[in-house]
Amino acid sequence: MDDMRARYGVPLAITAVGAAGLAYAAGFEARSFRLRRLTVPVLPQGMRPLRVLQVSDIHMVSGQRKKRAWLQSLAGLRPDFVVNTGDNLSDPEGVPEVLDALGPLLEFPGVYVFGSNDYYGPKPRNPARYLLEKAQGRHGLNGNAPATGVIHNPWEELRDAFDSAGWVGLSNTRGRLKIDGHELAFTGLDDPHIKRDRYEEVAGGPEKDADLSLAVVHAPYLRTLDAFTADGYPLILAGHTHGGQLCIPFYGALVTNCDLDTDRVKGLSTHTAGENTSYLHVSAGCGTNRYTPVRFACPPEATLLTLVPHV
Repeated sequence: MDDMRARYGVPLAITAVGAAGLAYAAGFEARSFRLRRLTVPVLPQGMRPLRVLQVSDIHMVSGQRKKRAWLQSLAGLRPDFVVNTGDNLSDPEGVPEVLDALGPLLEFPGVYVFGSNDYYGPKPRNPARYLLEKAQGRHGLNGNAPATGVIHNPWEELRDAFDSAGWVGLSNTRGRLKIDGHELAFTGLDDPHIKRDRYEEVAGGPEKDADLSLAVVHAPYLRTLDAFTADGYPLILAGHTHGGQLCIPFYGALVTNCDLDTDRVKGLSTHTAGENTSYLHVSAGCGTNRYTPVRFACPPEATLLTLVPHV
């Protein structure tokens, strides 16, 4: 009997711990929505602070009522404007629920870019492949073969609804918002993760007649961060990484699903290119791929950034 306990006790204990961790990651943490609050000194002197709500990586799947209600509640923050950094969908049927979730926020000025999951539905994937691709320096379609047999999501419906609400699309283009008489300029890229970015179409740096110019992109690939920073943008907003999604407590993320280092997988940091340095904010997002609906040591989030004058 003692031999049987010794033989089976440890594997059973490991299995039990693993099952408990999976239940926590899927049943609790993936729905434990948080609001991150940050202050970023990028405004010109004399300009009042601006409150920016960034939402990212919603990955909406039909039936996610708690996520919808939480996103709706963010309108109570009364931001000056909203920045949506993409991957709203994880289900071809999810557009109505995304619009329901974001409905109250569409009442505020906003800008948006799309991510790969807005265009294409996800496919089942072994999470270990992210580690393999990191080791091989391959990410998304950057070095990998083009995706085949993918589901096409109805992103045009999402775009039309955002545009109708007055949000400004920034896929390889520039746009503007006027907030309290101040001109805010934005430069955005389509998703670098699937090679849709075309920086040459928006190059040139901040607009001189704007009070503030910001850069927006879904996936924070280094080539885009280098380009934005070299052109002199004070702040770059991105998503895509899910904060690593499955992290190790007291260690952090193992992967970023792009060529950004894990030290900057989420939150506020800086990026330097040449003689210029920009602030970089990467949202950990509030959703997951529908086939890996778990988070561990990385709760889902949105971010309220308060922009203040630089010193």
